[in-house]
Amino acid sequence: MNQAIIRLTRELNDLQKSNDLSIAVACRDADIRNVRAIILGPPETPYEFGFFEFSLKFGRDYPAKAPNVTALTTNCGRSRFNPNIYAQGKVCLSILGTWRGERGEEWSSAQGLESILISIQSLMSSNPYENEPGFENASHDHDKENMKNYVLKIRHETLRIAVISKLEDFLGINPDGTLQPEVAPRTGSYENGDESLMEPEGAPFEPFKDLCKRRFMWMPFEHSGNAMEGRFMYQELKKRLEFVRERLNAETANWAKEGKVAVQNESGVAANLQRQFEQTVEHYKKETSVTVDVELVDENPFLWRVTYFGRPMTNLDGGLFNIELAFSPRFPDEQPRATFLTPLYHHGITTDGVPCYFPAKTDEGRSHIDAIVSLIEDENPPYDPRCQVHQEAAKLFWGTPEQKKEYNRKLRRSVQRSMDM
Repeated sequence: MNQAIIRLTRELNDLQKSNDLSIAVACRDADIRNVRAIILGPPETPYEFGFFEFSLKFGRDYPAKAPNVTALTTNCGRSRFNPNIYAQGKVCLSILGTWRGERGEEWSSAQGLESILISIQSLMSSNPYENEPGFENASHDHDKENMKNYVLKIRHETLRIAVISKLEDFLGINPDGTLQPEVAPRTGSYENGDESLMEPEGAPFEPFKDLCKRRFMWMPFEHSGNAMEGRFMYQELKKRLEFVRERLNAETANWAKEGKVAVQNESGVAANLQRQFEQTVEHYKKETSVTVDVELVDENPFLWRVTYFGRPMTNLDGGLFNIELAFSPRFPDEQPRATFLTPLYHHGITTDGVPCYFPAKTDEGRSHIDAIVSLIEDENPPYDPRCQVHQEAAKLFWGTPEQKKEYNRKLRRSVQRSMDM
């Protein structure tokens, strides 16, 4: 048993420190052998944008034996997203011993948590219909039509179940579009500086709630001119997407109000953010390689206003951009949310101003600012479809030389407009 826990602890730490944008893992401190994992649907597949959760139960004999894996994103056992992932949660993989595979594909102690999740992720292909036994090389017209319909159904249900329903649940939105009473703002007592904004005892284990909210704000739901037409219920899904985004914006705005209560009650988070703000201001006063001003909005340490001045001799030269950084009273468990108040045409910033960035230190406000600056100044970022949050800009940026020139023209125009705002 000690060997299993030592091995699992190392694997969990490695995954939590990795830069993989599509896999995350978590467990309760007192129950390390029961692991929760989330896989984000791969780009250019019908699973794209989806949040798919799994439960992995590791026995005392791990790694000699594979864990028991159960799919949790099943619409209460009503939806099957893949021929190898059943509605009741069974995951068919040869390395798990739940599917007969070729010799050498069975479980070995050399495999582990990461290899299991990558194997599951590989099932989420652009044409999952081929995972069905006997249809690996389907060529008949009837089969091709089935393939097409299968993909269309998965794409629709991924959006409905693995994105919208999950966010609605996190935000307390009922199926009829009303809000659940318990979604009322959590103010907490902050008695003696003790934060009481944590989830109540006995609450469901939801380790990926903040991750899903942040990733949702990056999602560019702009296909087909944003009309979202189709044979399914896309118009209804569009309304639900818009309401989810509206509730996320309201939640972010409420952080500032909660923060003022935290300041009045001298909470530890408030004191920490005030100290971080003061240190950040001093840092940028001494920093000569970048010009950034930071101030508090209404003297509230939970709401920072960042002003970035474009670096000379770059495409951002002369630009002046205001960025708002909102902090949660549960920081760093809930990560801050950044918004460009000054529009900037950029492949890493959504059309409504949310930057897609990754701070080196998630618990430091300055690290978030540094990461945002690095995002907009990097002229040669690596290609990663998971970070293309502005589809038109991304297509131009990674397109032909002429398209890249058009991207630079649009970027410069947005920089020039920032001078007039």
